[in-house]
Amino acid sequence: MSSEQNPTQNDGTTDATEAGDGTAGARPRRLTYAAALSALEGIALLVGGVWILVLGLTGAPDDRQQAVTGGVTLVVLALLPLLAARGLLLRRGWSRGPAVITQIMALPVAYNLLKADSMAIPGGIALAVVAVASLVLLVNPATTRALGIKGPGRAE
Repeated sequence: MSSEQNPTQNDGTTDATEAGDGTAGARPRRLTYAAALSALEGIALLVGGVWILVLGLTGAPDDRQQAVTGGVTLVVLALLPLLAARGLLLRRGWSRGPAVITQIMALPVAYNLLKADSMAIPGGIALAVVAVASLVLLVNPATTRALGIKGPGRAE
């Protein structure tokens, strides 16, 4: 859509997108960034799960069954942030819940990585930064409005 056809000015805070119901709308960049961070976490879980699964099947793990179970679990867990990211991009109200849950679950994992005395510390820092940034983006009022979420006592 050209600037002549779109009467609203883009002040840099929104991306012009097509809403899920076919009507034109504006998606706040905060929502796009939250979706990107959620997708990043989902992809990291998926890659980690496939990595563990492949090493469990082709390598010589201490316990092959535990390695395969861990890999499959991470692959399945990757679905939650990936589905949430898709829902956020499509501006579905239900998607904020799984995205917030993913971030809350990531915080204890980041804490445990930070307590480790190894190369896991930078991973813990990165995970903590991504989780906190995502939570801030997801609870932002612009994000809430874009998803059509009404707070308590605001139902119409």
